[in-house]
Amino acid sequence: MSTKVFVDGQEGTTGLKIFEYLSARGDIEILRIDDAKRKDVDERRRLINASDVTFLCLPDVASRESASLVDNPHTTLIDASTAFRTSADWAYGLPELTRAQRERIRSSKRIAVPGCHASAFVLAMRPLVDAGVVAPSFAAHSYSITGYSGGGKKMIADYEADATAKLAAPRAYALALAHKHLPEMAAHTGLEHAPIFTPIVGPFFKGLAVTTYFTPSQLAKRATPQDVQRIFAEYYEGEAFVRVAPFNADANLDDGFFDVQANNDTNRVDLFVFGNDERFVTVARLDNLGKGASGAAIQCMNLNIGAAEDAGLKR
Repeated sequence: MSTKVFVDGQEGTTGLKIFEYLSARGDIEILRIDDAKRKDVDERRRLINASDVTFLCLPDVASRESASLVDNPHTTLIDASTAFRTSADWAYGLPELTRAQRERIRSSKRIAVPGCHASAFVLAMRPLVDAGVVAPSFAAHSYSITGYSGGGKKMIADYEADATAKLAAPRAYALALAHKHLPEMAAHTGLEHAPIFTPIVGPFFKGLAVTTYFTPSQLAKRATPQDVQRIFAEYYEGEAFVRVAPFNADANLDDGFFDVQANNDTNRVDLFVFGNDERFVTVARLDNLGKGASGAAIQCMNLNIGAAEDAGLKR
């Protein structure tokens, strides 16, 4: 028996990618909305409540509106906005977060998909907080470099139409230090405060890596970079979509340079530790449209409907 799925907001970047994943599945029946009725509340309400799963690929205000339309107790909502990511009533859609998180996603009717920067930051920070290496009071400093697809359809159009050198260089943004992913970065790591975080958009379509800085004096207990790599390896042992790289291995770099795009077209996160006994960094790499958005949403759906967790997803 197929699962009935509706994508509310199919025309956006995340919605289009989710629709692409769903269209390749034989176990999914896609409920389609006529283009002329995309903003018709009654038609959206009908399709949401006719579905087993509805993906909300909308701005925050519109996601809250769509969530309010549900009266079918059997409908699961999987929201890709920032609206519900720190809500206790919604399961955070990161199965690898803790040993209990996968079961919470399976049993929940409300799932909030993490932000792309947040997914990378949380996966690299949570094991260190849980291990007691990083105290909840730790003042984290991180930056992220990401492809321009993370900015949505307008940014994609701007980059693809640019005939000058204006967009050829990396561009830092959110310099008021109030990025929309910050609340979930604190809430789901165990940190008391959000990191000082600077995202940078690069002149490439997709790919993302978050780097966080550490010195021994900042740690709650003694740990070498090699210890941190082992903590990662133990924490994520057996996880299909998390790969922990060997410490400082030459194979982690391309002629000395880090490849931000190496996980593109997969649902995988790679974790790295680089440095020495005086200072080190952690780096988490993913595809911002895959594990950072649409792939993560599909992974959550798979768990929720009882399908294989990796169905339709590339490792």
